[in-house]
Amino acid sequence: MYRLHDEEFSPLVAALLDEGLGAGDQPGTLAEARGRIAEVIAAVRDLAEGAIVDEPSRAVAHSLPNGMTFDFTAGQYLRDWALPQFYFHVMTAYAILRHNGVELGKADYVRHLFPYLRPEAQA
Repeated sequence: MYRLHDEEFSPLVAALLDEGLGAGDQPGTLAEARGRIAEVIAAVRDLAEGAIVDEPSRAVAHSLPNGMTFDFTAGQYLRDWALPQFYFHVMTAYAILRHNGVELGKADYVRHLFPYLRPEAQA
């Protein structure tokens, strides 16, 4: 979202990256994870105001820590990088939780579809 706003990353992003890189050595607690989730939700809400990509052809450069840089338009960045990255991480978390015995199923992943369910199909 910062790239789509043409803004520098907040310090929160750097902190999250550092925590992610050190998670194997210092995994943190569930309470700390919940706190971070709340912080990220607040940051996303702040950035989401007026977040419509009104210039989908605007240039967006995306640099990786290994030195690779991708040149996208804002629309390409959102469609081809940001959304696939988001879903990759959602599905990875889902697989880790399932592997560790959390009872999750497809219905937990697609809850947003239930408002579209025909009334006669509901049991």
